[in-house]
Amino acid sequence: MLLSFPNWIIHLSSALEWGVAAALLFHYGKITARRDIRLFGLAMLPHWIGSFFVLGYHVYGDSIPLLLDLSELINLFGSTALLLATINLLKSTKRTSSAGSMAALAAIMIAGKPQSWFGADIFDAILQLSSVVYITFLVLLLILYRRDRTIFSSLTVAGFWFVLVFISVTIFCMYLATQVRGYPTLSHDDLLHGLAESLLTVSNLMIVIGAQRKIREYKQMQLKSAQG
Repeated sequence: MLLSFPNWIIHLSSALEWGVAAALLFHYGKITARRDIRLFGLAMLPHWIGSFFVLGYHVYGDSIPLLLDLSELINLFGSTALLLATINLLKSTKRTSSAGSMAALAAIMIAGKPQSWFGADIFDAILQLSSVVYITFLVLLLILYRRDRTIFSSLTVAGFWFVLVFISVTIFCMYLATQVRGYPTLSHDDLLHGLAESLLTVSNLMIVIGAQRKIREYKQMQLKSAQG
Protein backbone atom coordinates (compact mmCIF):
# COMPACT_ATOMS: atom_id res chain seq x y z
CA MET A 1 0.00 0.00 0.00
CA LEU A 2 1.29 3.45 -0.94
CA LEU A 3 -0.55 5.45 1.71
CA SER A 4 0.90 6.10 5.14
CA PHE A 5 -1.18 5.61 8.28
CA PRO A 6 -2.01 9.36 8.67
CA ASN A 7 -3.02 9.48 5.02
CA TRP A 8 -5.31 6.50 5.51
CA ILE A 9 -6.95 8.30 8.43
CA ILE A 10 -7.62 11.30 6.19
CA HIS A 11 -9.11 9.13 3.43
CA LEU A 12 -11.29 7.15 5.82
CA SER A 13 -12.46 10.35 7.52
CA SER A 14 -13.52 11.81 4.18
CA ALA A 15 -15.59 8.74 3.36
CA LEU A 16 -17.12 8.58 6.84
CA GLU A 17 -18.06 12.27 6.87
CA TRP A 18 -19.86 12.06 3.52
CA GLY A 19 -21.89 9.10 4.77
CA VAL A 20 -22.76 10.96 7.98
CA ALA A 21 -23.79 14.02 5.97
CA ALA A 22 -26.12 11.91 3.82
CA ALA A 23 -27.67 10.36 6.94
CA LEU A 24 -28.15 13.76 8.60
CA LEU A 25 -29.83 15.27 5.55
CA PHE A 26 -32.09 12.25 5.25
CA HIS A 27 -32.95 12.62 8.95
CA TYR A 28 -33.64 16.33 8.48
CA GLY A 29 -36.04 15.51 5.66
CA LYS A 30 -37.72 12.94 7.87
CA ILE A 31 -38.32 15.21 10.87
CA THR A 32 -39.52 18.05 8.62
CA ALA A 33 -41.75 15.67 6.62
CA ARG A 34 -39.96 16.77 3.44
CA ARG A 35 -39.70 13.86 1.02
CA ASP A 36 -37.63 15.95 -1.39
CA ILE A 37 -34.96 16.53 1.26
CA ARG A 38 -34.91 12.82 2.09
CA LEU A 39 -34.36 12.09 -1.60
CA PHE A 40 -31.45 14.53 -1.62
CA GLY A 41 -29.86 12.62 1.25
CA LEU A 42 -30.30 9.37 -0.67
CA ALA A 43 -28.82 11.03 -3.77
CA MET A 44 -25.55 11.45 -1.86
CA LEU A 45 -25.12 7.69 -1.47
CA PRO A 46 -23.60 6.95 -4.92
CA HIS A 47 -20.68 9.28 -4.20
CA TRP A 48 -20.26 7.54 -0.85
CA ILE A 49 -20.16 4.13 -2.55
CA GLY A 50 -17.68 5.47 -5.09
CA SER A 51 -15.32 6.50 -2.29
CA PHE A 52 -14.95 2.87 -1.25
CA PHE A 53 -13.79 1.94 -4.73
CA VAL A 54 -11.10 4.62 -4.39
CA LEU A 55 -10.13 3.17 -1.02
CA GLY A 56 -9.95 -0.27 -2.60
CA TYR A 57 -7.76 1.15 -5.36
CA HIS A 58 -5.33 2.42 -2.72
CA VAL A 59 -5.49 -0.83 -0.72
CA TYR A 60 -4.08 -2.67 -3.73
CA GLY A 61 -1.32 -0.12 -4.21
CA ASP A 62 -3.03 1.65 -7.13
CA SER A 63 -2.47 -1.49 -9.20
CA ILE A 64 -6.09 -2.10 -10.32
CA PRO A 65 -7.14 0.82 -12.56
CA LEU A 66 -10.56 -0.77 -13.03
CA LEU A 67 -11.45 0.18 -9.44
CA LEU A 68 -10.67 3.82 -10.16
CA ASP A 69 -12.67 3.72 -13.39
CA LEU A 70 -15.66 2.22 -11.59
CA SER A 71 -15.46 4.95 -8.96
CA GLU A 72 -15.62 7.59 -11.70
CA LEU A 73 -18.63 5.91 -13.31
CA ILE A 74 -20.38 5.79 -9.94
CA ASN A 75 -19.47 9.42 -9.24
CA LEU A 76 -20.98 10.45 -12.58
CA PHE A 77 -24.18 8.72 -11.53
CA GLY A 78 -23.89 10.38 -8.12
CA SER A 79 -23.44 13.86 -9.57
CA THR A 80 -26.46 13.27 -11.80
CA ALA A 81 -28.48 12.10 -8.80
CA LEU A 82 -27.55 15.25 -6.85
CA LEU A 83 -28.47 17.42 -9.82
CA LEU A 84 -31.88 15.75 -10.20
CA ALA A 85 -32.51 15.92 -6.45
CA THR A 86 -31.74 19.65 -6.48
CA ILE A 87 -34.06 20.24 -9.44
CA ASN A 88 -36.73 18.37 -7.49
CA LEU A 89 -36.18 20.71 -4.53
CA LEU A 90 -36.39 23.72 -6.84
CA LYS A 91 -39.83 22.56 -7.95
CA SER A 92 -41.06 23.07 -4.41
CA THR A 93 -40.06 26.75 -4.45
CA LYS A 94 -42.29 29.51 -5.75
CA ARG A 95 -40.23 30.23 -8.86
CA THR A 96 -39.20 27.35 -11.06
CA SER A 97 -38.89 28.86 -14.54
CA SER A 98 -35.13 29.41 -14.48
CA ALA A 99 -34.35 25.89 -13.32
CA GLY A 100 -35.00 24.43 -16.74
CA SER A 101 -32.99 27.11 -18.53
CA MET A 102 -29.70 26.52 -16.76
CA ALA A 103 -27.02 25.64 -19.29
CA ALA A 104 -24.20 23.23 -18.49
CA LEU A 105 -21.02 25.07 -17.52
CA ALA A 106 -17.45 24.42 -18.64
CA ALA A 107 -15.90 21.16 -17.39
CA ILE A 108 -12.96 21.03 -15.02
CA MET A 109 -10.05 19.65 -17.03
CA ILE A 110 -8.04 17.24 -14.89
CA ALA A 111 -4.43 16.61 -15.88
CA GLY A 112 -1.92 14.00 -14.76
CA LYS A 113 -4.47 11.21 -14.28
CA PRO A 114 -3.38 7.60 -13.71
CA GLN A 115 -3.74 5.04 -16.47
CA SER A 116 -7.28 3.95 -17.16
CA TRP A 117 -8.41 0.34 -17.63
CA PHE A 118 -11.10 1.56 -20.04
CA GLY A 119 -8.65 3.75 -21.97
CA ALA A 120 -7.50 7.31 -21.46
CA ASP A 121 -10.05 8.89 -23.81
CA ILE A 122 -13.04 7.26 -22.14
CA PHE A 123 -11.64 8.03 -18.69
CA ASP A 124 -11.21 11.69 -19.66
CA ALA A 125 -14.73 11.87 -21.06
CA ILE A 126 -16.22 10.43 -17.87
CA LEU A 127 -14.32 12.91 -15.70
CA GLN A 128 -15.26 15.89 -17.85
CA LEU A 129 -18.93 14.94 -18.06
CA SER A 130 -19.05 14.34 -14.33
CA SER A 131 -17.48 17.77 -13.77
CA VAL A 132 -20.08 19.48 -15.97
CA VAL A 133 -22.91 17.76 -14.12
CA TYR A 134 -21.46 18.57 -10.68
CA ILE A 135 -20.86 22.24 -11.50
CA THR A 136 -24.41 22.55 -12.84
CA PHE A 137 -25.61 21.00 -9.58
CA LEU A 138 -23.61 23.60 -7.62
CA VAL A 139 -25.14 26.50 -9.55
CA LEU A 140 -28.66 25.19 -9.02
CA LEU A 141 -27.88 24.53 -5.35
CA LEU A 142 -26.90 28.18 -4.96
CA ILE A 143 -30.12 29.30 -6.66
CA LEU A 144 -32.08 27.00 -4.37
CA TYR A 145 -30.36 28.43 -1.29
CA ARG A 146 -31.16 31.99 -2.34
CA ARG A 147 -34.84 31.11 -2.83
CA ASP A 148 -35.38 28.96 0.25
CA ARG A 149 -32.95 29.08 3.16
CA THR A 150 -34.91 26.60 5.24
CA ILE A 151 -33.55 23.62 3.31
CA PHE A 152 -29.77 23.94 3.65
CA SER A 153 -27.51 26.03 5.83
CA SER A 154 -24.96 28.32 4.24
CA LEU A 155 -22.21 26.07 5.59
CA THR A 156 -23.62 23.03 3.81
CA VAL A 157 -23.82 24.90 0.51
CA ALA A 158 -20.27 26.20 1.03
CA GLY A 159 -19.13 22.65 1.74
CA PHE A 160 -20.42 21.40 -1.61
CA TRP A 161 -18.74 24.32 -3.35
CA PHE A 162 -15.48 23.76 -1.46
CA VAL A 163 -15.11 20.51 -3.41
CA LEU A 164 -13.92 22.72 -6.28
CA VAL A 165 -11.07 23.94 -4.08
CA PHE A 166 -10.17 20.31 -3.36
CA ILE A 167 -10.15 19.50 -7.09
CA SER A 168 -8.06 22.56 -7.97
CA VAL A 169 -5.48 21.86 -5.27
CA THR A 170 -5.39 18.17 -6.28
CA ILE A 171 -4.60 19.15 -9.88
CA PHE A 172 -1.80 21.42 -8.68
CA CYS A 173 -0.46 18.72 -6.35
CA MET A 174 -0.51 16.22 -9.22
CA TYR A 175 1.63 18.58 -11.25
CA LEU A 176 4.08 19.14 -8.40
CA ALA A 177 4.31 15.43 -7.58
CA THR A 178 4.83 14.20 -11.14
CA GLN A 179 6.56 17.10 -12.89
CA VAL A 180 8.56 18.75 -10.10
CA ARG A 181 9.18 16.14 -7.42
CA GLY A 182 9.60 13.24 -9.87
CA TYR A 183 7.00 10.79 -8.52
CA PRO A 184 5.12 8.53 -10.97
CA THR A 185 1.71 9.53 -9.51
CA LEU A 186 0.32 11.72 -6.76
CA SER A 187 -0.30 8.64 -4.60
CA HIS A 188 3.46 8.07 -4.42
CA ASP A 189 3.95 11.53 -2.90
CA ASP A 190 2.43 10.95 0.51
CA LEU A 191 2.82 14.55 1.69
CA LEU A 192 1.09 16.20 -1.26
CA HIS A 193 -1.50 13.43 -1.50
CA GLY A 194 -2.43 13.87 2.14
CA LEU A 195 -2.55 17.65 1.75
CA ALA A 196 -4.95 17.43 -1.17
CA GLU A 197 -7.19 14.81 0.44
CA SER A 198 -7.38 16.80 3.69
CA LEU A 199 -9.29 19.50 1.79
CA LEU A 200 -11.98 16.96 0.88
CA THR A 201 -12.19 16.11 4.57
CA VAL A 202 -12.74 19.80 5.33
CA SER A 203 -15.39 20.04 2.63
CA ASN A 204 -17.33 17.04 3.91
CA LEU A 205 -17.05 18.25 7.50
CA MET A 206 -18.60 21.58 6.48
CA ILE A 207 -21.56 19.71 4.99
CA VAL A 208 -21.95 17.62 8.16
CA ILE A 209 -21.83 20.59 10.54
CA GLY A 210 -24.22 22.57 8.33
CA ALA A 211 -26.75 19.73 8.26
CA GLN A 212 -26.49 19.30 12.02
CA ARG A 213 -27.14 23.02 12.50
CA LYS A 214 -30.33 22.81 10.45
CA ILE A 215 -31.56 19.87 12.49
CA ARG A 216 -30.83 21.75 15.72
CA GLU A 217 -32.54 24.91 14.45
CA TYR A 218 -35.65 22.97 13.48
CA LYS A 219 -35.86 21.20 16.82
CA GLN A 220 -35.47 24.49 18.67
CA MET A 221 -38.22 26.03 16.55
CA GLN A 222 -40.49 23.08 17.28
CA LEU A 223 -39.77 23.36 20.98
CA LYS A 224 -40.61 27.08 21.02
CA SER A 225 -43.85 26.40 19.14
CA ALA A 226 -44.82 23.71 21.67
CA GLN A 227 -44.03 26.00 24.60
CA GLY A 228 -45.93 28.90 23.02
